[in-house]
Amino acid sequence: MTSQLTIDQYVKISFSNDKSVAYMEIANLEFDDEFEWTVEQLEGFLRTQGITHGIQMDELKKLAERPEAYRSELVAVACGTPQVPGIDGYIQYAVRLDDQDRGPREAENGRVDYKEIIRLNNTLKGQLIAEKVDPLPGEAGIDVKGEPIPYKPGKDVRFKIGKNIVLNPEQTAIYAAIDGMISFTDNEKINVFPVYEVNGDVDYHTGNIDFVGTVVIRGNVLSGFRVSASGDIRVVGGVEGAEIEAGGSIEVTGGIIGYHKGLVKAAVDVKTGFIQDANVQAGETVHVSQSIMHSHVQAGISIRCDGPKGLIVGGHLQAGEMVVGRTIGNTAFTVTEIEVGVLPELRNQLVVLRKELKTHNENLDKTEKALVLLDQLAAVGQLGPDKMALRIKLSATKKSQLRERDEIRDSALEIEKRLEESGKAKIEVMHTIYGGSKLVIGRYTKYIKDTAQRVSFVFTDGDITMVPNH
Repeated sequence: MTSQLTIDQYVKISFSNDKSVAYMEIANLEFDDEFEWTVEQLEGFLRTQGITHGIQMDELKKLAERPEAYRSELVAVACGTPQVPGIDGYIQYAVRLDDQDRGPREAENGRVDYKEIIRLNNTLKGQLIAEKVDPLPGEAGIDVKGEPIPYKPGKDVRFKIGKNIVLNPEQTAIYAAIDGMISFTDNEKINVFPVYEVNGDVDYHTGNIDFVGTVVIRGNVLSGFRVSASGDIRVVGGVEGAEIEAGGSIEVTGGIIGYHKGLVKAAVDVKTGFIQDANVQAGETVHVSQSIMHSHVQAGISIRCDGPKGLIVGGHLQAGEMVVGRTIGNTAFTVTEIEVGVLPELRNQLVVLRKELKTHNENLDKTEKALVLLDQLAAVGQLGPDKMALRIKLSATKKSQLRERDEIRDSALEIEKRLEESGKAKIEVMHTIYGGSKLVIGRYTKYIKDTAQRVSFVFTDGDITMVPNH
């Protein structure tokens, strides 16, 4: 019968990277008739190797009965208890915040029913807006040697609080501080803005509007006038050569005619029926149901002109990631320039955030070194009242510095993700693109000479490539 010392000569033990599995391999040696071992011997050998948890007795039995059948094979003889990852916390909203049922109804033929009233996310003072759901911590595993396997804890979540929002003392829920409209601004801050309504046109009767809230105009904004709002702007009508600027989103149920002057600018989205001879800018998305003609349009993420008509002719469109149009250009070969994959503002913002992160890390390092010194003095009983106060102050400073550093790091990670996604920049043609169009993806340019249908343009292998739509 083979002894435990002899077992060591016949087998090799190896482990997975996290030691959650132990493997036994029988060496490639000749077996003679006297070669034998028992389950008990194999188990005892594993324990001499420090393997105490999750031993697979069924596998040891197989190895004991027919060792020759497993020669040079890795047999899992012990399996640990896997770790259970935590679940991230999240924000549970108590009110509906989507835009699916807001604004005028648009039929399949592209016509807009202006009789529909714009529906707003209204809230009352003291109303619950959202609650924070705490993360679940997870559970450590146990490796085959009985040691804990670390687990990834669930991440906590923080409210991004804007204007007129109240946080409860436990910091677990937010409430409206005033009657108004719930609105997201850039960086996903949630606000409650009071709503200012104009029951008619913005003209000489109303004058220019500059409001720290959301503006609803139940008419047109006429040429030469200006409307500015910290929240959203809703125009139940059209915009004619005016200046419109919102800290949230802009929705124009009719269309935007710029007469080559004025500007429509939103920090988040712009949504309208058509854009003609106008300048339009959006921090995220421009969505047009009918046409974009001879206009300059910029969007941080995408421009979509994909309604039943969906015509893009003339002008210059720029989007960080994607432009989608049903028809681009026309039979007259009107020059139409479309550019995607350009996010200069985000790139500049990332540089600034990285500098701020470096500065915060340096300040945090100084604070931690000072605290270590004070802790050493406290350990030997040499911490006077002044240094005790300084120690308390520095501890609070460290917590604040850690929180600010994490916020900067999160912002930088979000931007880096956006920049990575811009590498997937695309121009999608749902129906037809005509010659005369100029396409730019990043630093590369392609001039369209021939008409093509149902294609997309992407950057691959150092060039702009045309691929069929699926």
